[in-house]
Amino acid sequence: MQLEKIISISGKPGLYKLISQLKNGFIIEDVLTKKKVSISNSSQVSLLDNIAMFTFDKEVPLFEVFENVAKDFDYKETISHKSTDAELREFMTKSLPDYDNERVYVSDIKKLAQWYNILHKAGYITPESFVKSEESAAEEPSITDSIDSKKGATKADKTTTPKAKASTSAAKSAQKSTHRKMG
Repeated sequence: MQLEKIISISGKPGLYKLISQLKNGFIIEDVLTKKKVSISNSSQVSLLDNIAMFTFDKEVPLFEVFENVAKDFDYKETISHKSTDAELREFMTKSLPDYDNERVYVSDIKKLAQWYNILHKAGYITPESFVKSEESAAEEPSITDSIDSKKGATKADKTTTPKAKASTSAAKSAQKSTHRKMG
């Protein structure tokens, strides 16, 4: 799964794929409708590749959580993000048994379920999408590498913040490196 090119935009529903970089922003594509639009550098975006969820002993990348959910639900759609709090907590316990229930809020679990279902509908959730190939590791630099280079960091040396509930803006991301966590 190519989460490194999938973003969430604060104030906009759904998920988007980064297509290309402009002088003052980016061209993005809605993962469901395939409609392309441009956004400015001041838009608040979160790269799904940079999001992790808290467990009691570490932070688990969102990619791994999606993989757990996919396996638990046989690569099919999961519960609705509109489910009750108890159902959402049960879903989270099944998908990530050692998640930190004090730092991972119900709102985070709702986003997880909603994003998973969006990616499923868009065809990103398949057994093959979670296979890590050597080819994908040796890909040419992508647009997210460009974003990371503007930050002055590579994917290997990103710093983490203890908690980041708010999205980082694309303008700020050009100045510093952040690693967002759900929870």
